[in-house]
Amino acid sequence: MVKLAGVLERPGAQLQYEDPGGDGPAVVLTHGAGMDHTMFAAQADALRAAGFRPVLWDLRGHGGSPLRDGARFTASDALDDLGELIEACALDRPVLVGHSLGGNLAQAFVRRWPEAASGLVVIDSTWNAGPLTAVERFALRLAAPLLGLIPAARLPGLMARASAVRPEAVDEIEALFARMPKRTFLDLWRATASFVEPEAGYRTPVPLGLIRGAQDATGNIASAMSRWALAEGVREHVIEGAGHVVTLDEPAASTTALLSILEEMTS
Repeated sequence: MVKLAGVLERPGAQLQYEDPGGDGPAVVLTHGAGMDHTMFAAQADALRAAGFRPVLWDLRGHGGSPLRDGARFTASDALDDLGELIEACALDRPVLVGHSLGGNLAQAFVRRWPEAASGLVVIDSTWNAGPLTAVERFALRLAAPLLGLIPAARLPGLMARASAVRPEAVDEIEALFARMPKRTFLDLWRATASFVEPEAGYRTPVPLGLIRGAQDATGNIASAMSRWALAEGVREHVIEGAGHVVTLDEPAASTTALLSILEEMTS
């Protein structure tokens, strides 16, 4: 497991990150809601071995990056955090890799500052700019209110079982979710929803890679990622035997897919 040694002071939070340095292509790995950098442990090791420069971090309110002074998690703060991380590490147009909320965040970042990244890899995340049906719009609005009705003690277990297939992965995810206050978790869902901004005809302005667990039943991710791949003419790497947190369910297959995409982007 990578120990995050870097510290970035931000308004309302202290962010922990790890940058191994080096001359290899930089890759910023951003985890999903309720998770932390450890979901990318296997992939970071493989990327280093392949000559890349993987930068890991914990989003504010997650892992080793606690919120402070009564701060709440917001989409705008997370976007600014990512920009400050890239600047603090002096990264020259890194590839952004994001899972779930991290994927929504990376999409929004590239949409706003396309010149700041050289590629985008989205893992098990909905398509921010893609069209939504009336049913999908309704479900998006209801997600946070419905989660708010679930007792805090039950929420980590329910979310973990919805996020993974392998029992070991479910246990690991539940332990991570259990560390997060319910209020923060609901803020994450609201932030995720705020990143979804359909725009007809929008195309990702940098090279794009998509990875999804074959058994991901979270929201509209399975259908949205397939539509996205078709619209932009890219391959959707579907990992068999994996659910939403594909890197924990099938770490070897996820690593193979990620390396394949990154090597093509940076060759």
